[in-house]
Amino acid sequence: MVKHSSPDRLDAVFHALADPTRRAMLQSLAENPRPVGELAAPFAISLAAASKHIKVLEGAGLLQRTVSGRTHLCALDAAPLHAGMEWIRHYERFWQERLDVLEALLKAEDRARQPRTRHPSRRKP
Repeated sequence: MVKHSSPDRLDAVFHALADPTRRAMLQSLAENPRPVGELAAPFAISLAAASKHIKVLEGAGLLQRTVSGRTHLCALDAAPLHAGMEWIRHYERFWQERLDVLEALLKAEDRARQPRTRHPSRRKP
């Protein structure tokens, strides 16, 4: 079984990634840090709705917010994605092993179905 440092954190990461708006926000933050208003601008949502998305990303540890006066600057923290990738890799290995076994079985079946080539018998005159 896959071992994780914190199942709650992994759940929070997958929950945060489940929403396309939050994924787009993370993609935007991968380019550079942005203020909340700039982060919300591409979406047809209110600042209050954007703030809720940001709080979910913050709760998952994927976003760090710094406040300077009235400006809230958001920056990506991709470190929590590592736990999600490890979880996915476990199942990738799981399925790859099974697919390798299936491939070997199919190849063996194909070989068994191929007609055997017989060499003409040599007759002495």
